[in-house]
Amino acid sequence: MIVLDKISKKIGTRILFDDVCAAFNPGNRYGLTGPNGAGKSTLLKIMMGVEDPTSGSVSLPKKVGFLRQNIEEFKDARVLDVAIMGNERLWNAMVERDMLYDKEMTDEIGMRLGDIEEIIADEDGYSAESNAEILLLGMGIKADYHEKKMHELPSDLQFGVLLCQALFGNPEALLLDEPTNHLDLESIGWLENFLHKYTGTLIVVSHDRHFLNSVTTHIADIDYDTIITYPGNYDEMLVAKTAVRSRAEHEAKSKEKKISQLKEFVAKFGAGTRASQVQSRVREINRLQPQDLKKSNIQRPFIRFTPPEKQPGKVILKVEGISKAFGKNQVIKDFSIEVMRGDKIAVIGTNGIGKTTLLKMLIGELEPDSGTVEKGHQVDIGYFPQNHEEFIDKSEKIQAFDWLKRYKPSAYDQEIRGVMGRMLFGGDDAFKEVSKLSGGETARLIFGALLLNVHNTLILDEPNNHLDLEAVSALGWGLSEFQGTAIVAAHDRDLINEFATKIISLDKDGVHIFDGNLEAFLSAKA
Repeated sequence: MIVLDKISKKIGTRILFDDVCAAFNPGNRYGLTGPNGAGKSTLLKIMMGVEDPTSGSVSLPKKVGFLRQNIEEFKDARVLDVAIMGNERLWNAMVERDMLYDKEMTDEIGMRLGDIEEIIADEDGYSAESNAEILLLGMGIKADYHEKKMHELPSDLQFGVLLCQALFGNPEALLLDEPTNHLDLESIGWLENFLHKYTGTLIVVSHDRHFLNSVTTHIADIDYDTIITYPGNYDEMLVAKTAVRSRAEHEAKSKEKKISQLKEFVAKFGAGTRASQVQSRVREINRLQPQDLKKSNIQRPFIRFTPPEKQPGKVILKVEGISKAFGKNQVIKDFSIEVMRGDKIAVIGTNGIGKTTLLKMLIGELEPDSGTVEKGHQVDIGYFPQNHEEFIDKSEKIQAFDWLKRYKPSAYDQEIRGVMGRMLFGGDDAFKEVSKLSGGETARLIFGALLLNVHNTLILDEPNNHLDLEAVSALGWGLSEFQGTAIVAAHDRDLINEFATKIISLDKDGVHIFDGNLEAFLSAKA
């Protein structure tokens, strides 16, 4: 069990949560939710002991697995060892054992080695490597990588190793911050199955709605300066939360109406002979005075792409036999497709298989080794890069408002402020320096640029990576209603199901095209 006892956290004058008491029980799987900036990652860091609360305390079970983000710290370690490090007691015993075997044997060292072997046996250390291998393979990290150093792996696989580290050693509690961020659809499916069988206490932060709905039994929602726990998954929480808020607002309106009627009576008979009745009404008014309803921190950006002014031709992109290799690694081979006006295409595949390479060839940023990509008549492409710094130079000292103004110099200030408001940059937030923006804020600013400049074709590379759940939902609706053409690389199943009518799947045996949505594709593949 994890227990929070009167936890408060303030950053400057801003209160993230105040005097929170909560218990997270074994056997339950909690989704920790709230918009970007609500304090989800901060609360996990407090639970891990990485960050101190302003006040209050946390009690944890002895063995806790948590997902680290500091891949640089493990760059020279063997992949198998990094996974085994998830069991700190076992790993420390194994390191000490190796160190003692390098020394000259004495009675004292012999006795200590006996104690260490007991710890290793107690922690199932003699099966540690095989158990770590099972986790790594399930995460899609091939056996060829297991003996390599971490820095020899692609960065997305390194994060997969750190996720295996969190899962290793049968922890009594698991704290996972955005575990699906660097995973492909197959690895996410494997993780869902693993967590369904997990019997400890799970607390997970994720922007993947499908993953939360699949995995969680409860939602711990950060809102109204506290944490409110709801039974059920994310969708069920939204229904319950909206109903509670609606009831509270209805009760507040009823009280206001009643108070208004009582005040009329007091004003009419206050100076008359019905003094006792008037005093009774005054007491009733005082009793009915409504408490101010705290404002919910749920915010949803308004992502609606303006209908294109100039209609392109029927064929948006004509791709004929394109191939691309990096050294000996053949990423794309002999791929052809005609993208038609109005197509809504999701590009899926394992990490590192070539989705970004394909998109960059489609927009003309990368030349294919062979084959051709032809843009159709009057095609105007808006591009969202996976690496935000390809779009926004964060070393530049420029405010978000001025960055958007530079992106479209002809726009009036009122038009820019309107777009920024839709992207949740209200008040002074519009004048934040781009270097100070969070991942989610940076993504929303890029969407602001795409909204300012009307495009008839959108090519988006992992646009949901840093967005919260509400923003991902808004993006899904925006893409489904977009009257142009969209090609989007993503792993988020809810997002893909919202807009895609065609799938481009990159596999080891080549690139495949499927006419239909994601669910139909997965069923056909199964």
